[in-house]
Amino acid sequence: MTGGTEDLRGLYAITDAGLQPAGELCNRVALAIDGGARLIQYRDKSADQRLRRQQAGALAQLCRERAVRLIINDDVALAADCGADGVHLGRDDTGAAAARRVLGDRAIIGVSCYNRLELARQAVDQGADYLAFGRFFASHTKPDAVQADTSLISTAKRRWSLPVAVIGGITPYNAAALLAAGADMLAVVRGVFAGEDVRAAAAAYAALFAEPDGTQAATAGSPTKT
Repeated sequence: MTGGTEDLRGLYAITDAGLQPAGELCNRVALAIDGGARLIQYRDKSADQRLRRQQAGALAQLCRERAVRLIINDDVALAADCGADGVHLGRDDTGAAAARRVLGDRAIIGVSCYNRLELARQAVDQGADYLAFGRFFASHTKPDAVQADTSLISTAKRRWSLPVAVIGGITPYNAAALLAAGADMLAVVRGVFAGEDVRAAAAAYAALFAEPDGTQAATAGSPTKT
């Protein structure tokens, strides 16, 4: 594990087992990295532990070779086993402090705070490395997720020095307000992996971080929501 949070910025691409055959996962993640993804989160809610171990290990190797962070969703033991850079925790998962004891000081530990600053405060107190808020827009991945407001981002950035990730229906067309509020990472599932041209999709998000106001020129075609 590499440690350090100073480079937690940019496109944070999150995998979804339903968006490609299992054998295509590494190829599509590689394309996302080629397009500019700076962090990858392996997210697979299936009960196939053998497949999850195989995929996580392959992604860990890929991300090491490409100098990109790999974060494992929810599963602290899997993160430790595959040598990932860290873990992302939700409301019902192991707490950040307990995850730290397993993964060590150099691990990156992110925590979902939904639309609640009190959860962010608890995460900070437990030693989290980044805070995640959302959903901000209508989401195919989590249609029933709570609604978050951009004021959460700016408030969190004022109160704490941690990077902030945002998620939920984010496209290259609606992300500017989130970046303007102080978001450091755009966490995206379907917007990157649902289409056929994963590299181009990732590049459209990555380009936002090259612009001082978080905007880019509109391109043809309709955006795909997370």
